[in-house]
Amino acid sequence: MLRCDAMNTTIDIPEKDLKDAMRFTGATTKRETVVTALREFNRRRRIAALTKHFGTSDTFMTHADLLKRRRAE
Repeated sequence: MLRCDAMNTTIDIPEKDLKDAMRFTGATTKRETVVTALREFNRRRRIAALTKHFGTSDTFMTHADLLKRRRAE
């Protein structure tokens, strides 16, 4: 059985913005455009949340450590 977690929603989207989004995403339907835009928005937010942690750990290998390990193998 195919399960689809979807929600039917009626919203007003400015036509120019929707057409631009369809052009940028290459989507052929309004639904595909909105889903693609939502996924991209969520992906960017997850990445932004992860970047807060860059450089906060001292347990990662340095570039020099990585090169040294590669030479030893």
